[in-house]
Amino acid sequence: MSHDRNLGYLHKRRIVYRRHPITDKPSESFEWGNFYKDGTYQCYELFRSNAKITTYKSLKWHLLVLYYLNPDMDQQEFEGLARFLADKYNGFITFSINEGHLKDMIKEVDMYDIDTPPKNKMRKIIFNEFSGLSLDEKMRIVGHMVGRGKKINQEDIYDCMLELNREGKYITINKLATILTYSTRTIYRNMGEELKQEKEILNKQINEKI
Repeated sequence: MSHDRNLGYLHKRRIVYRRHPITDKPSESFEWGNFYKDGTYQCYELFRSNAKITTYKSLKWHLLVLYYLNPDMDQQEFEGLARFLADKYNGFITFSINEGHLKDMIKEVDMYDIDTPPKNKMRKIIFNEFSGLSLDEKMRIVGHMVGRGKKINQEDIYDCMLELNREGKYITINKLATILTYSTRTIYRNMGEELKQEKEILNKQINEKI
């Protein structure tokens, strides 16, 4: 049984779960968003798509990001947030986690250096949340911006994968190749094992939502 994500809990408590780069400056700015030629690791956009958290590792990363983005949150508030996200009936995760594992996870996150940004993937293209663009329009922009470079790289492919996932679209090598105007062989060769695994995870989330 699928449960819709209950973001009202976060909104009511004014919990920050998305943040665009704060010190990295875009190379170019447009009506639709920003382009970072050298990439940025400072973009955190939790719960942007309908995809849910499917692993312990992913749940811990989400908690780390929330802990980092909300430095004024006290211990009691953080524990309440962690327990809310860890209850699959609230629509954030797809699995059950026992009390002991959850307590250990909360303790590990609480020991984290709050001034150190959690590990994040590099982004080059960041669309405004309310850009009003369709998926096709976004993909044309991605293809255009990437096409100005000399060589495809993992960050370009990852940006494309994220937008497809946010729109609830299944990610395939053929789709990526069409959007980025490279051959399927080139896309596959430049993805690397981490992105190939990420592709499977994102597609699994789409299947579970369906």
